[in-house]
Amino acid sequence: MPSHRTRSLETFDNPAPARDYTIRIDIPEFTCLCPKTGQPDFAHFELAYVPDRLCIELKSLKLYIWSFRDEGHFHEAVTNQILDDIVAACRPRFVRLSGRFNVRGGTYPTIVTEHRAPGWTPASAVQLPP
Repeated sequence: MPSHRTRSLETFDNPAPARDYTIRIDIPEFTCLCPKTGQPDFAHFELAYVPDRLCIELKSLKLYIWSFRDEGHFHEAVTNQILDDIVAACRPRFVRLSGRFNVRGGTYPTIVTEHRAPGWTPASAVQLPP
């Protein structure tokens, strides 16, 4: 039976909850419809997050992203909606979602949204010798 798109994001327990680490996920095949014209919009999303107690299960993320395919959304609104849904599902310490939308009318918009858990401060970056 083929998979079906869904707005449900599944999670699993973080295997290293005591450590800050970053999970990066490229999502190059996002599609939705332009709410004004009904024409397809395409985007490449880059998700980076520092999990707390839960991580996002990848197949559910794929099906979740697929669920926008036949819906009309402004770029800004859909990027913020996806971020809000990720925060609601796994309550990460930090998350950044960047959406690079393909050309429309001679422009390439990029929308960047972030969320930081209250009280969380990232560790200082370590500079290693070359």
